[in-house]
Amino acid sequence: MVLSMTGFGRGEAEDARRKINVEVKAVNHRYLDIHMHMPRCMSMLEEIAKKQIQQVVARGRVDVTVGYENKAQDQITVSVNEPVANAYQNAFQELAEKFDIEDSVDLATLAGIEDIFTVTEAGEDEDALRALLVSALDLALQALTRMREKEGQFLMEDIRNRSVVILEMVDAIEDRSPLMVEEYRKKLEQHLKELLSSSDLEETRFNTEVAYFADRSSITEEIIRLRSHIGQLRQILKTGGPIGRKLDFLMQEMNREANTIGSKASDLFITNQVVSLKSEMEKIREQVQNLE
Repeated sequence: MVLSMTGFGRGEAEDARRKINVEVKAVNHRYLDIHMHMPRCMSMLEEIAKKQIQQVVARGRVDVTVGYENKAQDQITVSVNEPVANAYQNAFQELAEKFDIEDSVDLATLAGIEDIFTVTEAGEDEDALRALLVSALDLALQALTRMREKEGQFLMEDIRNRSVVILEMVDAIEDRSPLMVEEYRKKLEQHLKELLSSSDLEETRFNTEVAYFADRSSITEEIIRLRSHIGQLRQILKTGGPIGRKLDFLMQEMNREANTIGSKASDLFITNQVVSLKSEMEKIREQVQNLE
């Protein structure tokens, strides 16, 4: 199975007292890079969530957002800090007497002072939170995987189709290669005849020059390696799994062979084929950057 590094998934789990929702977004990255965004009350579960993600995702930047809702009213208590309230009340009365201001301190005034009230959340059940988080994250990762599979299938088909086009170009270059030497032989023969103003040529030296050109411009090895690389590419696609790095390296090797062919060939047809060849390779390389 070939997977894209891009995808999104969402999952939700709840019990009678609490509800947790998880959103997972994955994009391209050279390595696995997980970023967790969790409520403070769940921070102790961050490593558990990361390990769960690592079992599903091998490469890419993964942003995980965890939402938490406490549905139990009795989980929150509000208490009054009476000493602080009395102190404020006395201070207000003293201020009113000192500046001869009518004492108008009421409950609303005292309620506006933060120090007077203390809001306390009851301790959470870590086991219950863990179970809900694992369940919600599992659903999110399943949705993420489905999207990555769909995108990965599209990328694989595109790469496979382009490999067919590349192989056809390699065939055309290979067919043209012998003709390139023959054309060079004819041009050289004609050029020497014009220079010597004679039809008589030193056969041995002439053949040596043609042989040297044939050897120098031979692209047989590059053609063989390109065919081998295309075969490896197709085999890697069949194997599946995290193949992005393998294909990226393979495309570098294929591009190197294409450059060598372009530098050796003194033929317009082959040169044009190499340009088209490299264009297709670059398109594959761009697609490979999206694969896990």
